[in-house]
This record gives sequence, C-alpha cells and structure tokens, in this order.
Amino acid sequence: MSFGQGGSSQQWDPWKPNSQQPWSGGSAGGSPDWAALADASEARAKRRRLLFIGGGALAAVAIGTAVAVAVVSAGGSNQASPGTESQLPGVSDLPSPTGTVPSFEPTSAPPPLDPKDFVASAQKDKAPLSPDILFPGTQLTMGDTVYKKGPTADTKDCASAAKATLPKVLTGNGCTRLIRVTYSRDGVAVTVGVAVFATEAQATKAKQQADAKSIVKSLSGGGVKDFCVGAVCRSTTNAYGRYAYFTLAGFTSGKDVTEKDKAVFKTGDDLQEFTYRQIRRRGEAQASAAAAVG
Repeated sequence: MSFGQGGSSQQWDPWKPNSQQPWSGGSAGGSPDWAALADASEARAKRRRLLFIGGGALAAVAIGTAVAVAVVSAGGSNQASPGTESQLPGVSDLPSPTGTVPSFEPTSAPPPLDPKDFVASAQKDKAPLSPDILFPGTQLTMGDTVYKKGPTADTKDCASAAKATLPKVLTGNGCTRLIRVTYSRDGVAVTVGVAVFATEAQATKAKQQADAKSIVKSLSGGGVKDFCVGAVCRSTTNAYGRYAYFTLAGFTSGKDVTEKDKAVFKTGDDLQEFTYRQIRRRGEAQASAAAAVG
C-alpha cells in the first residue's frame, strides 16, 4: 500500500476510529505535518468545550424544573402528611360555577295580634275586671306627681252613678257596668268613671253623644271630702275599645274651677291618660296570652 502524494482514499477524522492521519510529505519516511496535528487537537478541545457547556445548560434546566415543581408543590396550605398521598381534587372533581343555586320557600312571620281587638268586644275580653284590677295599689305616680288613691265603687246600674245628661247616654247605648275611683292631691280630687259596653261601637257612640253636661258622680270618702257638688268642675270624655271613660276634677274646698287652675286640669289629664293605659294594657295582656297559646 502506497502513502505517496496521492494520499489514502480515506479522509482523516479525529473522532472516527481507525481513520488515517494525513501526512504532508509524499514519502513514507517523511516528517508528520505538525500544523495539521495542531489544528486537529484544537478542534477536539473546542468540541469538548461545546459539549460541556451544552451539558451544563441541560443540567441547569433540569435543576430549575425540579425547583419549580418543589415550589409549586409546597405552595399550597394543604400539604400531604408523611407517608400519605395528597388528596387534592382533580379538575373533573371541582364544582361547576354554573351549578344549580339552592332555592328557599319564602316565609313570613304572622302579623302581631292587635291588643285593641281583645278589648273591642265582650266575646274576646274575658279577663277578670274589678276596680282594684283596673286601678291597683294605694297611690298613682305620673311623672314626678303622686296621687293618693281614695274610695272605689262598682255598679251594674250605670245611670245611678252618673249625673245630668250622662245617665241617658249610658242607658241608651247598653252600658252594663260602671266602675269608679277617686284620686286626690293638695286639695284637688278627681273621680274616674269607666263605663263598660258589649261592643266598641256602643262605647264610641256613647262618647259621641256625651256633651258638656255628661258627667259621672264624684266619689268621696276615705279621707276625701265631698267635691263637685254644686260647684263648677272640669270634666273629660273618651273611649277605647268597648270602654268609655269620664273624669270629673275639682277642689275639695268646694271652690269653682276656672281656666287658670292648671293643677285641676293636670289632675284630670293625668287620670285620663292613666285610664287609657290601663285599658290598653288589659288588651296587651290578653293578646300576649293568645299568642303564647298559638
């Protein structure tokens, strides 16, 4: 086999096994081509550097991926305990945002019972009634004013406890009972008369028919002197439910009442207000009892 100037038929490749290294000389006994050897060595070193850089980049990518996976796995608050698998739901297990919204039947509380309904007729107004129930205690306090409670009276003959035009009004509208009580303070006394009817309509009509002369008889005794007997006194008329109530206020000295006597007017107004409250409380108590029973 000749190694002349024509050279070998194979091309030398420094990375290919059994390839022949080229020579610059044309004879077998010539010196090697040192320049070619240097170029080949440099090529090999360069290729090694490229492989090292490429491998390092791939390793960096792999490490970055592992770190990213670790960060994502540790980012959730529900980490799996040692020795167990995570129970995170898959995408198919998550509830759909368009799922059915639960519906509820509309509810409404029943309307509260009206206390006035329970004092509007004898059919509903069944609670016990007496002077001491309607006007309890021995005195009455209205604001900062204290009134002493005096005598009481209770009769089914309504006309016998009324004066002037009131007996006819009470009898004509079917009054079944008339309760009276007297309170006094500093020489002023007031008698309250509560007329009881079967229906609210009758009590309202009695109130409408009453005039300035429709008054109850003053009730004295128990330390209260006679008053409003032949003297000018101040009277009021009102009604609530099946009850019509009247006040007559004046001086126990027998003196006439004038518009300047504010103490007399206040006494009558206080007792009129208290009577209204007591009748309303009567209705409230019966309404509450009925609501409790259901």
